[in-house]
Formats: sequence, C-alpha cells, structure tokens
Amino acid sequence: MAAIILCAVTRFLPALALAALVLAPGPAAAAPAAPALRVPLLTGGEPFDSRSLIGKKVLVLRFQASWCKTCAAQAAGIQRLYERYKERGVELLAIQVDDPEREARAFLQAHHAGYPAALDPGLRVANRFGFKRAPYTVIISKRGEIVARLDATADEKSLAVAIDTALKPPARRRAPAKAS
Repeated sequence: MAAIILCAVTRFLPALALAALVLAPGPAAAAPAAPALRVPLLTGGEPFDSRSLIGKKVLVLRFQASWCKTCAAQAAGIQRLYERYKERGVELLAIQVDDPEREARAFLQAHHAGYPAALDPGLRVANRFGFKRAPYTVIISKRGEIVARLDATADEKSLAVAIDTALKPPARRRAPAKAS
C-alpha cells in the first residue's frame, strides 16, 4: 500500500510544482505605457514630442479648457507647480481640450501660464489618455509609463504628491534567494 501511495505522490508532485509556479504571484505589474504624443505648440517652433523625454523627465499632461470653471480655479496652482518642478526634471504640458485657439490663448494669458500648451479640438489626444472631463491630469514617469491619473477633484497638494512620487527612482528588485 505504501508503494502505491508513493507512486501516486511521485506522479502528482511535478504537476503540483508546476501549478505552484504558474499560479504564484509574480513581480508587480509595470505601469501602462503612455501613448506617444506629438503636438504643435501654441507658441510655435518645434512640435512637442513626448518620446524625447523618456529617460530624462517626468511629464505632467494637464487637460484643461477655457470654458472650465474648475480649470480656471486651479490655474494659479498649476502655474505654481510648473515653477516649482521645472528645474527638477519635470515637464508640464497643457492640452487645451475642445477650445478654439483664440479662447485657449486668452485663458492661458489671463492665468499667466508660463508652461507650454497645445490644442486638442477634437479630443483625439485626450481620449488616448482616458479623458472623461476637464480638468484631468496624467503623470508619466521617466520610463514612459502612466503612473497617475487625477481628475477634477485633485488639488495642488494631490498633484504635488503624485509628481514627487513619479520623481522617486523605481524600487530595486531583490535577486531571488539562492537555493541550497
């Protein structure tokens, strides 16, 4: 009888080991890759290309609109964040959603926006980043991964925390322990 049990366990053990390997939790999943973004800036010059920032800077995409009251209320805080982080490896780009150029320019000027801005009249860019309503902010790490999505309720402090988190180097993975 012991021989029969030993034989059954011997056949079952490799299958159990394989199942444990397949079902074991792996390393944490990576953040989703951000879509590449290339847009002409309202100020002219070279188009903004997000791919040029990979490995160099954190990108903060701010989707806002001239007709958005919350955007107007948060505009001074966005400018403060831009000034606070621009020398720390962070690029901020405003995407004026569903705005005619004249209204977008008037909004940026009225709020003394010093950061670069682009237009997205048909929401083609915004929709690629999961846009639902303005304002909407997406933080992209230096690795080109979306690390935060903040909706209209996110205040200046919440945005600063998300940017600070994105600026931290990624946690190093520990090598697996050697079996003896």
